[in-house]
Amino acid sequence: MIDFRYHLVSIVAIFLALALGIVLGSTTLSDSVSDTLRQQANSAAKTAQQARLAQRDLQHRVNGQEQFTKVLAPQIVQNRLKGQSVVLVETPGAGDDGIEQVSELAKNAGAAVTGRVTIQKKLLDADQRTTVDELSTQLKGDGVEFPADASAYDKAGAVLANALVTKDPARSGREDAVGGAVLNGFKAAGYVTTSGKPGQHATLAVMVAPAAPYAYDGGDEANKALISLAAALDGAGRGTVVGGPPTSAQEGGLIAALRDADAADSVSTVDVVDTASGQVVTILALQKEIGGKSGQYGTGAGVSGYLPSPAPPAGKNG
Repeated sequence: MIDFRYHLVSIVAIFLALALGIVLGSTTLSDSVSDTLRQQANSAAKTAQQARLAQRDLQHRVNGQEQFTKVLAPQIVQNRLKGQSVVLVETPGAGDDGIEQVSELAKNAGAAVTGRVTIQKKLLDADQRTTVDELSTQLKGDGVEFPADASAYDKAGAVLANALVTKDPARSGREDAVGGAVLNGFKAAGYVTTSGKPGQHATLAVMVAPAAPYAYDGGDEANKALISLAAALDGAGRGTVVGGPPTSAQEGGLIAALRDADAADSVSTVDVVDTASGQVVTILALQKEIGGKSGQYGTGAGVSGYLPSPAPPAGKNG
């Protein structure tokens, strides 16, 4: 009887000890876990605060650099495009990422801005290719030749370029009946709109790329059509620069597509045209184009540098 009671008490004591151990152990473990989590949370909060402060400081620095460039930009570009003229070409989906600022800087650089041509999305629609081909063939001037394998957009690029730009000083600044007919024909078809006097035959062209890549089916073909126009403008005039924001240099963007195309050998690109410094780079790229040198500038894939290096001398554009 004593042995039985002794064993019973022993068993109860063991279970009580186990229960007490579990309670004490879980409490200790819980406190330890809580302390660890609290330390990790405090560390994460401190890191996040440091990141916010670093981001704020970086933004202040960027803003300062932008202000610095914006204030000095007119002086930096002065006389770099003296005696030249520029036509602006706006693509479907292009934002106001610097097009007005580039226009003003071109004037500061000594160039005249003839006007702006805005390409409408209708021109790039796949179901318009036959009509584009027929219209381009109909409006082709005597000085325009189509290669045997020319696509509809190669033809459109050739006739539009002949209406907008020239290498001939005698044609620069002058409108003619053939160019007027081309612009009127493309406007009547709903393919372009114009402002200013883009038919006055500029010597240089700036094309502003879409702000976002063409993600729809056929977007690659739309890029090819715009590249055909950029290449035609470059060939008919003294140089062309395609500018856009960084997104235009991402996969599917016009600048990314152009840098992978043969046109990259002759057409310059700037993928930071939405910044004050990028707008200055655009003027420098135009100046290099006059001298027969092309380049890819900015921060995206395929660039040779942020800007031409060495930069062309001020006051020389030939």
